[in-house]
Formats: sequence, structure tokens, C-alpha cells
Amino acid sequence: MNVSRIKAIAYKEWREILRDRLFFTMAFVVPIMTLLVLAYGLSLDVEHIPFSVIDYDKSAMSRDYLHRFIDSRYFDFQGEAAGERELDDLLADSRIRFAIIVPPRFQEQLLSGRPVAVQSLIDGVFPYRTQVSKGYVAAINADFSTELLSRYIAQTRGIRIEQASVLVAPVRLETRYLYNQAIRSRWSMSTGLIMLVLMFAPPFLTALGVVRERENGSIYNIYASTVSRGEFILGKLLPYIAISALNIIILWWLVIELFGAPFKGSLLFFFPASLIFVVCTTGIGLLVSLLVRTQAAAALLTMVITFIPAMLFSGLLVPVESMDRATQIEAHLFPAVYYLNIVWGSFLKGLGWSALWGNVLSLLIYAAIIWTIGLLSFHKRPRQ
Repeated sequence: MNVSRIKAIAYKEWREILRDRLFFTMAFVVPIMTLLVLAYGLSLDVEHIPFSVIDYDKSAMSRDYLHRFIDSRYFDFQGEAAGERELDDLLADSRIRFAIIVPPRFQEQLLSGRPVAVQSLIDGVFPYRTQVSKGYVAAINADFSTELLSRYIAQTRGIRIEQASVLVAPVRLETRYLYNQAIRSRWSMSTGLIMLVLMFAPPFLTALGVVRERENGSIYNIYASTVSRGEFILGKLLPYIAISALNIIILWWLVIELFGAPFKGSLLFFFPASLIFVVCTTGIGLLVSLLVRTQAAAALLTMVITFIPAMLFSGLLVPVESMDRATQIEAHLFPAVYYLNIVWGSFLKGLGWSALWGNVLSLLIYAAIIWTIGLLSFHKRPRQ
């Protein structure tokens, strides 16, 4: 292994990157734009749900009940509907996602101590939004019912409303949210997207860079030279690893400054772990370059085997623990699931080597396997 040869190849590759303005732009602009577009556009927060109401009672108590929804930041009041047929049309056209129908004699029945059934209609096209909306409705309804019951007990027993509240709910659940106290999906999504960008950008650049040599015929100079395959691969890929290392810092800064995500960990852990992940994904790009002969095919194949699995199987959108057994095994065949644990652990939980060393070790093993396969599969002589 000749270090001077590796440096010469790396310098040549860097000059090629600088000479090709489109490729240089892709190296830095595409990762940043991907992060910005997905982080701003991909949100799991369910807020400002458009809804309408029908109030058949028109009483003070029914207005108080409905204002629990109208004044909530989770709902966006679109006005009162004229009738149930209009509600059906609004829901079918997706102009509203939720509706409440308050029956007649709502206040009269409650004051007489009888239960009242209030109908709620929720658009079920998107199950996740539906379940969250249902939870909001149940919480507001339970709070209203508890307040009414507390008020009734306080009046009948002649005690304070605070004492009545304790009698109504003797066991109270106090919930504390750890690590993401504000429950902001933007924090988890923006940090998780670092994984997604570093999963597809390094292999994308690597595959295009190597295949470009084959397309323009310059790789035959390597075939005819005394450069070994190991020297060629290292010299060829080192510039892309360096570019990705710089992108790590840029993405880390953007997530903190633009999206306000806290970084509770240590850069002395996060950066080396991220660099190991980049080595893994760069090795994937090397394998892709050995399988295809055109840059278009390299770009397509890289997207299929990196971006899509990272989006679906890493745990970014669906927790790995919620998948079936076979899918969990498939998810752990990709390095994205290990690096996502590192990203979320570093940003939101403040974890370091002692807690995440297993994920780092998995990435090291993955990188060793990928690079070994790539090195053994590369031949200096073109196949006939």
C-alpha cells in the first residue's frame, strides 16, 4: 500500500470534483436541501384540526362544552354547520376533519343528573391522525365531565370544589415527558433526518464518482497503471468521506440553529460515530458502482437500497419495536437503525460511549464487511 499513490489519486479525484460544478453543487447542496425540505414538510404533530359543530341545544352549557374545542390549539373552528347533511359534505370534501353534534336538551339532562351522548365524527382516512384526534376529543370530554361532577358533589355536600375534585379522581396520573419535554416532532424528525441524509448522500456521490470513470473511459488508465486496487479504492473514496465529514458538521449546525433541537451529548462522541456511519454508507456506494455501468443506473439503485430502507425500516417513522419479527430482522440488516439510535441518543438524551457503544460496534462490523466485499469484488481488469 503506497501512501503517495493514494494521495495522488485522492488529489486527482478532488480536482475532478472541483472542475465539475454540478457534481460539486450536488455534494453540498443536495444534503442540505434534503434536510430542509423534509424537516419543514414532514411533521408528525397533529394540530389545528379543522372542525365544525352542530349545536341543537343552544344552551350556556353546550356553548361552554364546545368552546373547550374551539379554544384549543389542537382544533381550528370552521363555523357551525346548518345540518348533518352539510357536515357529511364537509367531511367528504376534506374541508373539515372532525365534527361534533350536541343533541337537544343537553343542559337539561346534565342538570338533572342524566348522562348525555354527544356524537363526534372523525375523518378516518389517515389512521394516525384519527387516533390522535380521538385522544384529544376523549381528553377534553373527560375534563368537562370531571368538572361537572366535581361541581355537583361540591354543591350537594357543601364542600369546596378542590375537595370535590379529589373525591371524583382519587388517583391522578401525573405524566412527565422525558428527553423531548415539549413533545415537538420537529426535534426528533430534524435530528433523525441527519441519518437519512448521511444514509443516501455519501453512497450517491461515491457511486456516481466511480461509475463516471467507467463511462468516460478514464478508468482504463487505472487498469494500465501499477496502482493496486486497494490504493485506487482508498484514493477514490477518501475525498467523498471528507466531503461527508464536512456535511456532518453542517447538518448538525442546521438542526440546532434552524430547528432549535437541543444537543445534549458530546461532539467528541457524535462526530467519530457519524464518521464511522459515513464509512459504512460510502462502502455501499462502492458496491453499487461495481454493479452498474451508467451514472443514471447508479443514482437509481443507490436511492432504492439506501433512501427507501432508511425511511421505512430505521425507526424514523415507525418504531422498530412495533414491526413484526421478520421486519425487525430486516431492519437490523441496514446501518440506519444503529445510527438513528446514536443521533437521538446524542441530541435528545445526552448519551455517549458508555450507552451507545453497541451501536458503534455494529457500524464498525458493518463497515468492515462492506469494504471487504467491495475490495474483493473490484478487479483491475475489465470483465469481458
